Amino acid sequence: MTENWKEEEKKKAAVEASRLVRNGQVVGLGTGSTAAYMVEELGRRVREEKLSIVGIPTSIATGNHAARLGIPLATLSDHPELDIAIDGADQVDPNLNLIKGMGGALTREKIVDSAAKTFVVIVDEGKLTKRLGLGQVVPVEVVPFAVPSVTRRLTALGGKPRLRIDKATGNPYLTDNGNSILDVDFGAIDDPKLLEKQVKMIPGVLENGLFVGLARYVYVGYRDRVELIKG
Repeated sequence: MTENWKEEEKKKAAVEASRLVRNGQVVGLGTGSTAAYMVEELGRRVREEKLSIVGIPTSIATGNHAARLGIPLATLSDHPELDIAIDGADQVDPNLNLIKGMGGALTREKIVDSAAKTFVVIVDEGKLTKRLGLGQVVPVEVVPFAVPSVTRRLTALGGKPRLRIDKATGNPYLTDNGNSILDVDFGAIDDPKLLEKQVKMIPGVLENGLFVGLARYVYVGYRDRVELIKG
């Protein structure tokens, strides 16, 4: 898959999923390159179709992007329950379980996505997998103080953790919440639900990138079509 085709597939899925958004809705706005296409499409609809929505961004970057496009924004304090959230994913298995967080926003994404009545995922075809973890690490957000102890415990669970480094600075990557991320290679994951709970129970872990049982719809972009998979 060439990079141009990949971007086209991502955009196709994002635009198609954006059609689910209706007037008066509170919308969770995902983070990442695929979600950015969704935000742009909603911004277009706000400007050209006078779509009336309120967006709850999952990251500072998404909030800034949406604000530039004219999408009204709010917080979970204003709207603790959302009508719909649309977000990308790094992997999707046949049961619509996900790995997310390579963009660094996994904690806010899981909070927003789980607060929505309907959570919709948008991906290109390359994100589909038979089993989560095949060729894909699981991001884990960790309080910096706890990185050494969490690393040890993740290793005991069978993972191979690596501290994420900010390529721009050479320093440890920090999330919008001021925390570190350990990218953990677990290999093929037999029981995503169990692993999600096991990782989350480790003291010092804020959240992990396993999103199990949350997605209702997945829009998959292909070169010539968009496929809808229902959970």
